[in-house]
Amino acid sequence: MSSIGSKLPRKAVVVGAGPVGCLAAMSLAKMGWSVDIYEGRPDMRLPSSKAAAQQRSINLAISARGLAAIQAIDPAAADRFLSTVIPMHGRMIHDAQGHQQSQPYDRDGQCINSIGRAFLNEDLLGEALAVPSIRAFFQHKVVAVDFDRKTMHVHDVEGGRDVNVSFDFCVGADGSYSIIRRQLMRVVRMNYQQEYIPHDYLELKMPAGPPKEPGGDPTFLLDPNHLHIWPRHTFMLIALPNKDKTFTCTVFAPTAEFDRLNSDEDVVRWFQANFPDALPLIGEEALLADFHRNPRSALMSIKAKPYHYRDRAVILGDSAHAMVPFYGQGLNCGLEDVRVLDILLRDAGVDPTIQTPDGQEDPRLARALATYSATRHEDLVAACELAMDNYVEMRHSVTTLGYRFRKALDNLLYSLNWEHVTAKDVTAPLRDKTFIDSPTGWLPLYTMVTFRPDISYSTAQRKFQRQSQILETTGWLGAGVAVGLAGITCVTLLRRLYARA
Repeated sequence: MSSIGSKLPRKAVVVGAGPVGCLAAMSLAKMGWSVDIYEGRPDMRLPSSKAAAQQRSINLAISARGLAAIQAIDPAAADRFLSTVIPMHGRMIHDAQGHQQSQPYDRDGQCINSIGRAFLNEDLLGEALAVPSIRAFFQHKVVAVDFDRKTMHVHDVEGGRDVNVSFDFCVGADGSYSIIRRQLMRVVRMNYQQEYIPHDYLELKMPAGPPKEPGGDPTFLLDPNHLHIWPRHTFMLIALPNKDKTFTCTVFAPTAEFDRLNSDEDVVRWFQANFPDALPLIGEEALLADFHRNPRSALMSIKAKPYHYRDRAVILGDSAHAMVPFYGQGLNCGLEDVRVLDILLRDAGVDPTIQTPDGQEDPRLARALATYSATRHEDLVAACELAMDNYVEMRHSVTTLGYRFRKALDNLLYSLNWEHVTAKDVTAPLRDKTFIDSPTGWLPLYTMVTFRPDISYSTAQRKFQRQSQILETTGWLGAGVAVGLAGITCVTLLRRLYARA
């Protein structure tokens, strides 16, 4: 180790080259750290890696939280992403008869954005590796970590050898099955909860449509500016648009429902009964090919605490809080982790050019990580719970009259706000401030979660719970008034009939 006062940058290792890991590397490099990224898989930019990635590609819906995080770390990158996305301004609900109903996300026309997982990941990786102080090592699998000695045991798959890597700070962004989280459990009294829900998902592909004129470009078979949902109470199909005019479709259903589809005839018959307008667009042959080729995957939720160990390590993204994908917040939440940590490290005055003698802690770094664990946990638990709740809304509630009534009342009360605040209004201050303390006015939950990155998940959840009580009371009052009016009408009619008699 260098002596105190040396201006050589300390070394941070980021495990995982996904979007969260790449943004974390960019954040640390911007502060002055020397950063090495270790990824167990091959370089995702290679053609062979792209072919494998096509087997797993739930499209990513990046919204204001994720964009605000990228904007805080690298504004130019955020602008480039926006030029490649497809905006989705609402849900398009497909009923069992094939009728469609648009449900806008926001009164001000704000949208979520469909972007291919591979493109986002490749682009962020390219942004990270363009920074001179960042290096990446692919096909290097972390085997074990000694956080006290600040060493990491890594297996070089391609070279067939094991190497020991020294570091000053370790960031685990290596996904739901994180090796860094497992290693942290050896030195931290971590409360950990992992839950598989009894539902699976399977991906399908809806092809592009024919050109409108000979020699023209392909077309979309569905409206590309909506997230399409076929809600069927206990299961659902969704479709997100791609730049090549195709749609990535995903079936979410109970495991037992999938288990009943034992033959090609069963699959086709099930789609004909439940998604009659989607089947001809996907095509029977393509449907069966995807059912045979694409893996059926499980869905799980992970909650953990704390997320750090001394001044040595922290876990971010799915490593710390894997969540089901039904609010589209997994990616956005992980990127937000980076933004929040970035602010806390800077607020604590962490200086990566000041070396710490062997065996001693960097008190500022330790304090920043402890603050991250203490303040971020409530938000991450809330995000996981909101994601699970939204599954019920997407596959069932959106079809009910009660939901539509509450939604209309929710939007009506929202429209009475004298101040219209959009994501653009709040993004710039988020480079230096985590969240506001108490948002004012009536705000729908979806607006708070998706379009207000200045409102934390836990604050949004608490405000929603208070507003729900008001909506429920209003609903009962409305029902009472309706019954009363109906009763008065009946009595009046009976009196008239009696008088005539």
